[in-house]
Amino acid sequence: MEMLKAGVHFGHKKSKRDPRMQSYIYTTRSDINIIDLNQTVEKLEKVLAEAKKFGQAGKTVLFVGTKKQAQKSIRKYAVNAEMPYIISRWIGGTFTNFSVFKKNIKKYKDLKEKMAKGELDKYTKKERLQFQKEIKKLEEMVGGLVTMDKLPDAVFVVDTKKDKIAISEAVKMGIPVMAICDTNCNPEKLDWVIPANDDASKSIDMVARLVSEAIKEGKETPLPVEVKKVEKGEAGEK
Repeated sequence: MEMLKAGVHFGHKKSKRDPRMQSYIYTTRSDINIIDLNQTVEKLEKVLAEAKKFGQAGKTVLFVGTKKQAQKSIRKYAVNAEMPYIISRWIGGTFTNFSVFKKNIKKYKDLKEKMAKGELDKYTKKERLQFQKEIKKLEEMVGGLVTMDKLPDAVFVVDTKKDKIAISEAVKMGIPVMAICDTNCNPEKLDWVIPANDDASKSIDMVARLVSEAIKEGKETPLPVEVKKVEKGEAGEK
């Protein structure tokens, strides 16, 4: 089974277990909590079904994975699904102060465009270096968000402890969250829980890939126009 090979079932030490994850734990071996993969499969299927729906409806799912072992996979699979992503660090206010945050996205896009067109060549060497530094700084902040001109319709998070501020802001703004939840995490604020190892790169890669593929599959089989209108409240009105 792919999940076993990826180490999805390995949780944290028993002493670090969050009691709210108890129902997702199958057993304990050598003081390590073992996640119940039957539940992982069940929960993951629900997440993938929702991810496909988001893709079908043309909605946006923001991929978030700022821990080192998640960054490469999150960027790869977010790009694969043509979705925005955050892999460096979560900037406070990304959701709760998005109108201001969006200005940084615009500034980054403008500077990149001007550089590509050679419009910055007229400045001195020192000034060009300053522009390059600013572009690099903005790229770390918003480089994965250039396609996100509004708040996302959902968020996929790799580590609920590492990126707890992202989840907090999502909850505050009413944005549903799907996330990998290890045995040391709190699943209660999540709309869709994926009980799985959030430390092993293979486990993260597998889950991110499946979410990405589900969204992409949804995009390739879009909902009929009539259904989209009903979802937006445009149909059936008198």
